[in-house]
Amino acid sequence: MIAFHFDPHILPLPPGHRFPIGKYGLLRRRVEDDPRGIELRIAGPASEGELALAHDPGYIADVLGGTLSGARQREIGFDWTPALATRAVWSVGATIAAARTALSEGGDGGVSASLGGGTHHANATQGSGYCVFNDVAVAARLMQAEWHRRRRALLQVAVIDLDVHQGNGTAAIFADDDTVFTFSMHGERNFPFRKSPGDLDVGLPDGCTDTVYLDALRPALASLWQRLAARPPGLVFYVAGADPHEGDRLGRLKLTSAGLATRDEIVLDALRERGMPAVVLMAGGYGHVVDTTVDVHLQTLRIAERAQGAWTHATLA
Repeated sequence: MIAFHFDPHILPLPPGHRFPIGKYGLLRRRVEDDPRGIELRIAGPASEGELALAHDPGYIADVLGGTLSGARQREIGFDWTPALATRAVWSVGATIAAARTALSEGGDGGVSASLGGGTHHANATQGSGYCVFNDVAVAARLMQAEWHRRRRALLQVAVIDLDVHQGNGTAAIFADDDTVFTFSMHGERNFPFRKSPGDLDVGLPDGCTDTVYLDALRPALASLWQRLAARPPGLVFYVAGADPHEGDRLGRLKLTSAGLATRDEIVLDALRERGMPAVVLMAGGYGHVVDTTVDVHLQTLRIAERAQGAWTHATLA
């Protein structure tokens, strides 16, 4: 499986900042030390034209040019620096590259990943919750455009968002777009406190355990497949946040690592069985111990790699 990263672009944060920026480098090094079927690549940055597929040009100009107001910076959660703008466009670029790989017709197609991404709180005109640009929205619309150019056909897209926080930015961007189906299962009382309704939302109570979580996920996915039966997606973005974990500072749920492994297996097995190419994104994770978050992200990548291996075997057979 090919996994893209943008780790060389560092975002220095002040001491005590609660965003665990170091997890990305730790995850990349863990994969490098023991790849086990995962090939790391660096993708290029998203262009302004690509960003404009999902974002207002004025907002893009403010981010790239450093003219974001103080209020807008506070909503994002980061002070503006040139490094913030650079990292944001490279993060989106990694998701774009992963989407192209998932849709490729060679041996690499099927399942791909980014070691970041899932910045689902950014809407068309504003970043939020540590999300500057919405990588899934940009990549989805770009893949639809490229697919139509090659195939003269419509690419249906689905977003399966299992980060602990509702994907409000993604839902808002695609609110009136029936070519992209957005599903989010999240902590009902967690950020964002004002949700943007998607096509399918499942809110969970604080303290939710493995059993409660998985018992909610299975029927939700069954509903998703039923609703998409007439127009099955040709590409799925799986936002596989580590923050439902019991050791997360911001998650408020109580899933174990084993429960999150089952979550990933349920989703990726269902996509493989249906022949739906998938992009796996790490999204949130704010563990009291950063290595715990990295362990959960790495576990997701290992499960995705096994799914890609099964996909490739089935294709060759």
